Amino acid sequence: MSFEFPSPSTPAGSRAEVFVRYLDYYRETLLAKVAELPVPELRTSRLPSGWTPLGLVKHLRHVERRWIVWGFEGVAVEDPWADRRDGRWHVLADETLESLTAELRDQGAHTGSVALRHDLNEVGRPGPRWDGATPATLERILFHLVQEYARHTGHIDIITEVSGGPVGE
Repeated sequence: MSFEFPSPSTPAGSRAEVFVRYLDYYRETLLAKVAELPVPELRTSRLPSGWTPLGLVKHLRHVERRWIVWGFEGVAVEDPWADRRDGRWHVLADETLESLTAELRDQGAHTGSVALRHDLNEVGRPGPRWDGATPATLERILFHLVQEYARHTGHIDIITEVSGGPVGE
């Protein structure tokens, strides 16, 4: 699956559509980069923080889940921090690139659906996600998700390059 960069000059039906295009672009770019890595690199960290490419994919799925499902929609989530163990990202032995990719894409489809069904000024439902703070608007949540993806796509660019994978978009 390949997505073109969402050029600012390409017309969009709404601001929500612009957010969804950028999220889809960064999500698919990141997944394409991870898919290019040799299998041993998927569970290997090249950084002192210890994160791995599979851990990053799992993290992003849970980030979207925390912000959209648990936060904006106010749905109870059994383990909203399931991407972490002992303060670090972790991946279970039976989690694969294929399973984590499918979960991230499913979560992304849900995020896109929510974004396109709601007004961007709509405020998230109060609940434990907000830890007593005023819930954010959907626009602020989507903006946060775009910056999260942009930052992490840059991280995986570096890891892919030092691992001998393709360079650039």
